[in-house]
Amino acid sequence: MTPLRVVVADDQAVVRDGLALLLGAADDLEVVGAAPDGTAAVELVLAERPDVALVDLRMPGLDGAGVTAAVRRDAPEVRVLVLTTYADDDAVLPALRAGAAGYLTKDTTGEALVSAIRTVAAGGSVLDATVQRRLVELAGSPPVETGEVSTDATAEAGLTAREVDVLRLVAHGLSNQQTASRLVVSEATVKTHVNHLISKLGVDGRPALVAWAWRHGVAR
Repeated sequence: MTPLRVVVADDQAVVRDGLALLLGAADDLEVVGAAPDGTAAVELVLAERPDVALVDLRMPGLDGAGVTAAVRRDAPEVRVLVLTTYADDDAVLPALRAGAAGYLTKDTTGEALVSAIRTVAAGGSVLDATVQRRLVELAGSPPVETGEVSTDATAEAGLTAREVDVLRLVAHGLSNQQTASRLVVSEATVKTHVNHLISKLGVDGRPALVAWAWRHGVAR
């Protein structure tokens, strides 16, 4: 099996080298390059075209959001997984809007990190629970209510009232299980709604779905 090719970007050499060693120990991963700053990260991604770019949120030159935006623009086939030291960093929300496929804090385990890389490379998304809670805080979310009138954007997208309810709850940080409990439906039903939402809105996974909801006022 061809290993997944990964580029690592972090301005701290000890972290960068540690990540390269950790990922290189996995049989199905290959680190094809490491960059010390955001500008070098973009250049490396464009040169190597890896499957996944593992990018620090705070770096000189371009931060994680800037790197994500550049990669999504110039190498859209490359999936970006963002790492953040502190989940309360205000740069988390811009990085989400830029279109990264996943967000993890640096206190995640090596096993979880490797699993996240495999997930985003396969087209999925990963959003650390701590990061998602911070996104809700940054957006200044009020108590969540369902059954509200949908926005023009949701009407144009052809979303049903129940899909809008699911979208709002997901954007406020609720898991599929919590959403199912709130709406008194099965978790499988919620998963189906989430998949339909991703398809209808043309977004790239759950993090981008959350960003869409905040950007279009669904989660206010």
